[in-house]
Amino acid sequence: MGKERGKVNPERVRQRFSREFKLEAVRLLEQGGKPATQLAMELGIQRNRLYKWQKELGAKGEAAFQGSGRKPVSQQSEVERLKAELKKVTEERDILKKAAAYFAKELG
Repeated sequence: MGKERGKVNPERVRQRFSREFKLEAVRLLEQGGKPATQLAMELGIQRNRLYKWQKELGAKGEAAFQGSGRKPVSQQSEVERLKAELKKVTEERDILKKAAAYFAKELG
């Protein structure tokens, strides 16, 4: 389905950083002891990544850097699960309404 796309640079490995590393990097940035460019070079990351982490920490507080991706079903909150189910059922209902209207029009 669709075009298959390969990686632009298949040798490149995605870097992953621990929550503690990110928190410490932001702490050092906010301390202001070194310019962001120098700090980023010493940590081996891009300067804009430091600012991104700082922004995320400011927006989410303690909930920042908890990981990404979809939670396993066992950890998914009941509200999130019910919202997803409601969305699915609502879409199914709308499809059935349209089908019923179509067939009623054809028979009438």
